[in-house]
Amino acid sequence: MQRTQFTEMACSIARTLDVIGEPWSPLILRDVWVGMSRFDQIQADLGISRKVLTERLNHLVDQGVLDRRPYDQRPRYEYHLTEKGAELVDMLMVMTRWGDKWLAGEAGPPVLYRHHACGEISHVDLRCAHCGEPMHAGDVDLLEGPGSQGS
Repeated sequence: MQRTQFTEMACSIARTLDVIGEPWSPLILRDVWVGMSRFDQIQADLGISRKVLTERLNHLVDQGVLDRRPYDQRPRYEYHLTEKGAELVDMLMVMTRWGDKWLAGEAGPPVLYRHHACGEISHVDLRCAHCGEPMHAGDVDLLEGPGSQGS
């Protein structure tokens, strides 16, 4: 079955979903971020079929989110986040905060984040790049941008 393509839509959310909008890709990115760089490690952690994992890894490499590097004489590779991929992990951290707040239940979050700069356990907080104030959906107005189809 052919996947719907969102690359031509004038919407950054749709374009992002074209890169990681199926359930396995964010989980693969998470695994690579935490240090699982080899196919067998990722496959064992996720319990994903080899065929699906191969397709997802190829897609993420093609999209410039992961970099594939050989690690022995056989055609075996390690996967590493690119700069583009590391920024996607930032977005996954925001998703994690939402999941921790609304879905973790009484047990609490499965993972905590210790911030390197201060050493404290914290969570991701969206802030304005200009003034540093919190920035949430109710705090912004949407304006037509230069890439809008209405421009």
